[in-house]
Amino acid sequence: MTTNTTIGSSGTGVSQTLLDTMNGTASASGSSSATSSTSSTSGTSASDLQSTFLALLVAQMKNQDPTNPMDSSQMTSQLAEINTVSGISQLNTTLSSLATQLSSGQQSQAALLIGSTVLAPGSSISVASGKASSFGVQLANSVSDLQVVVKNSAGSIVNTLDLGAQSAGTVPVGWTPTDSAGNTLPDGTYTISAVGTINGQQATATTLAGATVQSVVMQSSGTPGLVLSNGTTVGLTSVAAIL
Repeated sequence: MTTNTTIGSSGTGVSQTLLDTMNGTASASGSSSATSSTSSTSGTSASDLQSTFLALLVAQMKNQDPTNPMDSSQMTSQLAEINTVSGISQLNTTLSSLATQLSSGQQSQAALLIGSTVLAPGSSISVASGKASSFGVQLANSVSDLQVVVKNSAGSIVNTLDLGAQSAGTVPVGWTPTDSAGNTLPDGTYTISAVGTINGQQATATTLAGATVQSVVMQSSGTPGLVLSNGTTVGLTSVAAIL
């Protein structure tokens, strides 16, 4: 049986179940009617506790002595904390949903690149029928001079390309495969390295190799990976240029 507690001279009653819920003294046993009456106030979720606090706050304000009002700052502070916790929970749920949608969107974008030639971090290029595969350099800062060194499979330098001053970012390089004397290089695989200079000091320069996107796979991180024709797999954010 549910009893009421009278607060104030006006005789306003507050459910004993409500008070027991706030004090943590609610009984686990009782009649079916008591269980039914406590089901809406004995919950421990943020919304249940928020409703309970609000009910007590309203009862307190209605029954306090106007000449000596009760201190409601603690209850108000607790209500604000409950609102904060509830809001954070809802925000986490929303962010999780957005992350899932973003991942699906990245998969669709990556699939559109299948068959395209892209520049991604790499140091190997191929020469066939007098033509070299696409390559480039990625610069973190502008440089006063940029050089690309080309080596053959034996590790010998066959040519050094002086590209001069370059701005920061991706620098595609077009090159007819010849050695330093102007002779056509034989077909095969070559290695490139880049050296940038800023006021006589060496700068960061990353070589980029061109390859065709063959397929898209899901990486262990949950992000899409591009399987390239040169046998490597790179993340979507590693693509420096689409040719």
